[in-house]
Amino acid sequence: HLERDMVTTASTYLFEATKRRFFFKNVSILIPETWKENSQYKRPKHESYTHADVIVAPPIAPGRDEPYTKQFTECGEKAEYIHFTPDFVLGNKQNEYGPAGRAFVHEWAHLRWGVFDEYNEDQPFYSASSNKIEATRCSAGITGINKVYTCRGESCLTRNCRLNATTKLYEKDCQFFPDKVQTEKASIMYMQSIEATVEFCNEENHNREAPNLQNTKCNFRSTWEVISISEDFQSTTPMEGPPPTPAFSLLRPSQRIVCLVLDKSASMASSDRLNRMNQAAKYFLLQIVENGSWVGMVHFDSTATVKSQLIQIKSSSERNQLLQSLPTVAAGGTQICLGIRAAFQVFKQQNSEIDGSEIVLLTDGEDSTASSCVNEVIENGTIIHFIALGPSADTSVIQMSNLTGGKHYYASDIAQNNGLIDAFGALTSENADLSQKSLQLESKGLTLNSKSWMNDTVIIDSTVGKDTFFLITWNKQSPDIFLWDPSGTLMNTFTVDSNSKMAYLSVPGTAKLGIWTYSAQATADSETLTITVTSRAANSSVPPITVNAKMNKDNNIFPSPMIVYAEVLQGYAPVLGANVTAVIESKHGNTTVLQLLDNGTGADAFKDDGVYSRYFTDYTENGRYSLKVWAHGGTNSTTRSLRRPLNRAMYIPGWVVDGEIQRNPPRPEIDGNTQTILENFSRTISGGAFVVSQVPNTYFPDRYPPSQITDLDATLDGDEITLTWTAPGDFDVGTVKEYIIRTSGSLLDLQDNFDNALQVNTSGLQPNEVNSKETFTFKPENTEEENATHVFIAIQSVDKNNLTSKISNIAQVVLFASDADNQRFYVGVSVVGSVVVVIIFLSTTICILMKRKSSN
Repeated sequence: HLERDMVTTASTYLFEATKRRFFFKNVSILIPETWKENSQYKRPKHESYTHADVIVAPPIAPGRDEPYTKQFTECGEKAEYIHFTPDFVLGNKQNEYGPAGRAFVHEWAHLRWGVFDEYNEDQPFYSASSNKIEATRCSAGITGINKVYTCRGESCLTRNCRLNATTKLYEKDCQFFPDKVQTEKASIMYMQSIEATVEFCNEENHNREAPNLQNTKCNFRSTWEVISISEDFQSTTPMEGPPPTPAFSLLRPSQRIVCLVLDKSASMASSDRLNRMNQAAKYFLLQIVENGSWVGMVHFDSTATVKSQLIQIKSSSERNQLLQSLPTVAAGGTQICLGIRAAFQVFKQQNSEIDGSEIVLLTDGEDSTASSCVNEVIENGTIIHFIALGPSADTSVIQMSNLTGGKHYYASDIAQNNGLIDAFGALTSENADLSQKSLQLESKGLTLNSKSWMNDTVIIDSTVGKDTFFLITWNKQSPDIFLWDPSGTLMNTFTVDSNSKMAYLSVPGTAKLGIWTYSAQATADSETLTITVTSRAANSSVPPITVNAKMNKDNNIFPSPMIVYAEVLQGYAPVLGANVTAVIESKHGNTTVLQLLDNGTGADAFKDDGVYSRYFTDYTENGRYSLKVWAHGGTNSTTRSLRRPLNRAMYIPGWVVDGEIQRNPPRPEIDGNTQTILENFSRTISGGAFVVSQVPNTYFPDRYPPSQITDLDATLDGDEITLTWTAPGDFDVGTVKEYIIRTSGSLLDLQDNFDNALQVNTSGLQPNEVNSKETFTFKPENTEEENATHVFIAIQSVDKNNLTSKISNIAQVVLFASDADNQRFYVGVSVVGSVVVVIIFLSTTICILMKRKSSN
């Protein structure tokens, strides 16, 4: 009921905040499978924990109940999910974050419309163009006081804020306490907990000077400007009447129901496709699909045949029974819809309802009739996971997969890339507990001549080790296989399946922690060997280290750049310092290797958030591409971060009521640098497939400008300014030709009229390679003009083809200090007789202080 109350309140608040456009109409609440059955609970269709908009789960660390949104995409793009803790949903955090419904709308704007926070805890104050020190907020019309408020036991003291001699801003302990009663209505992305706050900042009241993420990420546009160009906004008009009350559905997943729908048409006989499909399907049946699941099987070519009705997997006996149903001969045409309809019949044999049942559809051929059953699939509530094998696999099935919340994978005919096994390995249940899911630790392949070796190691870290499984495949002749555990014991109990050309070993119990060593020697020329290693969580109470990967789009049109994202986590805590590599393979096997970075520059939105990113622009052909990611952690170099997540609702420090501060208890502080060192680990995962179109067949010129510099920083040392930033490339590649650095006494003038601002002489500045650290020192000119107090600096980079980047973030230095009342001052001292006269010239007043001269 508390979740319903929160969402219902949020819906009304959202409706008014968006000028009567948006509200929550239908809300599905997914109940954990461990909860007792209830007649109100229905089986989910396409809903899953993986695709949830809001996740209610324990905090990253005890006492860390801030509501936040996992957001690492660009301004205006949908984020990943909102994370609420049970304590927050239960209403126990209202004093800290305000009413839950209002906080929900704050986070929903992050999630749905890709806007950012308008406060900044790292830069809570800034020097405004008015020569005043202002709190970072939007709008600037929000009133309050700046004070240092300290308590020792029951005794609390309040004092004025002092200036920091280096930053010329207020000291670290200074806080802005807003007035509880306000007349300003904006903004929700600053502090939605203020009772008067009922709007987003718009073009008229937006504070473009504030150093917050909204300005940095959205090019100084207000949150309402970003929302107003969204697809949601463009497709709606304001309503006249009140919104309807949200309709709630309570859903509870039960056992997983899966049907393999496998193509055995004549084309599957080429490129060893039939056998490779059987190897991957056996891997799925032996190791990936979870105990308790129901699994059936259909074969199709010109017709469709049910080879196995649903069998509940309770032990290895049922798994082995299903292995006997795999196809052995390839013949006939391709009729995809017949295979899908046969799967529907398999589901109906078990249940009258097939909502949420999954079809794993693999095909290598085209079928002009495949689109005819799209509506049928949607109406049946079935999820379609599509695995395309080879360059000619039908593309119309992608629509079914996208519309039903399924996954889409592509595997080329190059067996050593292990794409087919990776695709089946990624098909774990989206509603199972993480401790039940199989995690891939290793996946690689080599093509070798006879007597050559594939040698390497794989790490079993302490978060995994249960149900550890080693799989080796070949395409010609059985290799010689050796596996040693960390203590040096030879594991010689591989099961060899000569017909399917594979061997596998399941480690009983929990595998030994440490480095496992494997060697496989080819016994034929031009032999392709692959190895895959999986494991499950060693302890259900300790979340394992995981990696998830994706592209920023499923479909792309050349020459638009794409972004690879890989998120490395332990539970919900980001893992920092990992070595993360992506391999992108085109439909004919051309590969691009990218080192992904978590440095907050280029494609990477935020530094040290556990999301590793890189631009991809190396398009070689039209059609499907696949993504695969490896993540490795080295000794003492990888850490689990406990710092507070970005993109979260603001903690309320307290209120000013009748001129007095009513302070909240201080938020439990955790040192942002506190990190837990992790052991060695390795993970790999398939990031699915994407499609690129309109790639020219002939050579095309450079179309990519340098990436925007986003981490420009400036410090004042005497009369010189030192700049630091990360060197850009053409979307993360290469070296730029030159930098254009300009300065201004006005932030807004520099942003709006960069080309007319004063240019700094950079003739001695030679750009370094992409992702290098750049440093440049210069002496600012014309700082005496109009008694300048600030210098604002921005950079634009130029590549060899004279393409220019976007203007960087704007850095600033303060040349003169301000007093506690935010006014510039000059001091004159004179002695008149026995009286010292101190004259302080403020920008608005003249104060004369007179003090009798002492005897000495």
